[in-house]
Amino acid sequence: MTTPFIIGVAGGSGSGKTTVTAKVLETVGNGMAAVIVQDYYYRDQAHLTFEQRLTTNYDHPHAFDWPLLIEHIEELLAGRAIDMPVYDFTHHTRAAETITVKPAPVIVIEGLFPLYDAALRDMMSLKIFVDTDPDVRFIRRLQRDIRERGRTVDHVIEHYLATVRPMHNQFIEPTKRFADVILPHGANDPAVDIITTKVASLINS
Repeated sequence: MTTPFIIGVAGGSGSGKTTVTAKVLETVGNGMAAVIVQDYYYRDQAHLTFEQRLTTNYDHPHAFDWPLLIEHIEELLAGRAIDMPVYDFTHHTRAAETITVKPAPVIVIEGLFPLYDAALRDMMSLKIFVDTDPDVRFIRRLQRDIRERGRTVDHVIEHYLATVRPMHNQFIEPTKRFADVILPHGANDPAVDIITTKVASLINS
């Protein structure tokens, strides 16, 4: 392949996007895929106080640094490595360190909103929406936020009801119509196997 095959993996928080991405990476092999984590492209908030950062709606599309994300995809398409930002979810701002991502035959963009922006969608060869029941997504988010982000149960529930659920219904769920493939019941094995087999055949052709 001379042009990288770009895959967008979208879906709500806790839907199983990371599992789908991991299956794609496993299929194509080491060094054959670059992963762009959209969660790392939240806007830098170093200029705000910690209290101000807490008021940011991180489940709204405007919370993301779209120009930087698109610039980085264009760089990878041009065969140049990028320094992907890292987001500190404890301090609610961009971390000092970055992750070097090298060009690869397959580029996976994983996150809540890969299918939201038209310019980003136009770069994609395959658009996937991981569709998972709301109760399953909530339980997974609850477990993750407590384990990895130091949240309390009450905080996660309050946040889910105030922003996560309404933002999902308003902004994430509608992007399903742009998907080439919708995975019902999350990252179910038969559907993922079909996708990974197709990707493998394309990059090996």
